Amino acid sequence: MAAPERGRALDREILTLAVPAFATLIAEPLLVLADTWIIGRLGTPHLGGLTLASSVLTLVVGLSVFLAYGTTATVSRRLGTGDRPGALSGGVDGMVLGALIGLAVAVLLVPGAPWVLGLYGAAPEPTALGASYLRVVAFGLPAQLVMLAATGVLRGLQDTRTPLRVVVTINLLNIALNVALVLGLGLGMPGAALGTVVSQWVGASIMGWVVLRAAQREGVRLGFAPGGVLAAARLGGWLVVRNGTLQAALLLTTFTAASLGTASLAAHQVVATVWSTVAFALDAFAIAAQAMVGLRLGAGDEAGARGVLGRVIAWGVGLGVVVGLVIVALRGPIAGAFSPDPAVHAVAAGALLVLAALAPVGAVAFQLDGVLIGAGDARFLALAGLVTTAVYAPFALAVWATGAGLAWLWAAYGVWLLARGAVLGLRTRSSAWLRLGA
Repeated sequence: MAAPERGRALDREILTLAVPAFATLIAEPLLVLADTWIIGRLGTPHLGGLTLASSVLTLVVGLSVFLAYGTTATVSRRLGTGDRPGALSGGVDGMVLGALIGLAVAVLLVPGAPWVLGLYGAAPEPTALGASYLRVVAFGLPAQLVMLAATGVLRGLQDTRTPLRVVVTINLLNIALNVALVLGLGLGMPGAALGTVVSQWVGASIMGWVVLRAAQREGVRLGFAPGGVLAAARLGGWLVVRNGTLQAALLLTTFTAASLGTASLAAHQVVATVWSTVAFALDAFAIAAQAMVGLRLGAGDEAGARGVLGRVIAWGVGLGVVVGLVIVALRGPIAGAFSPDPAVHAVAAGALLVLAALAPVGAVAFQLDGVLIGAGDARFLALAGLVTTAVYAPFALAVWATGAGLAWLWAAYGVWLLARGAVLGLRTRSSAWLRLGA
């Protein structure tokens, strides 16, 4: 096949995986945007409380995202070798592990939410409101982590459409429940959390049934398998470290925002939610890269894996530029949509301008990250995360010490993105990540 034809074939394969993955990934932050809008109607302290609670939830889910990424890489590699039953068996073990982790964290957060949020040092009112949200939403964590693992299984099987249908369904349910419970019945922050919990358990039930049914068709023995669960945990160990460094950077950002006052903390929720939406959108091509690179390396196709690398970076950067221009054009309406407080509008609008410039930079880092996850290069990703977060920390602490403002805080976060892109770029220029076979 000629080079232009290979490129077009790769583009078609990337888009076949990335477009449904894009819709699936963006559905979650769009849901958070809806929750932010609904809770923002209640007042600035409520929005600040959501910032604190969301930071804890982001940390938990971020540390557990190896359940999706690890299973995607494992399943796609085993699929590349022709071992579909083995691929599904590993996926089921990942789902069991997700349920156990979610249950353990929920047991800690339900009674400990006020203490955990008190560590941020924010004002008493947003801290108390955030705790009332976190205590309820913690009951949905087992379901959320089961969905993470199930999504990773389906992506590894090159199926990004099923997660899309499920996520869209439960997100529409969540929005309807939150409108009814918060704005209709006046249940406030706990009402918003309850709507999220119900929708998460509905989603976990559907996704779990899809994966288990596929496993049964392949003759996979179902049930609790401690050996397989422990293997899944060991496989995800380096990814946990990698995810921990990402979450450390986000936590440091939220801690710094909390020191800037309640209005800045509320504005940070708006900006962080927009960034989450942007990051998930850009991550769609990285998700495609995980599945495609894992499949090719499992089949011994080194050239094919390098081909995927080049194409997903091109697609990701192109989308990043478009998204950045959209944010520049709409930063005023976006800033004003989530709170009636003019102080929140002003702070958020300035930080969103910085965010627009970061979108193409983040696109490069995300695509490189996805390629290396698909290659199973988790150890390097963990070490790279430690280095780049150490580079970012002094810049964030400088904003905390000077009170420079939210826009400067997000500019400092841009240093982390630049450092990560540079380190991962150097790795992919070598051949160390190209390990072939299962």
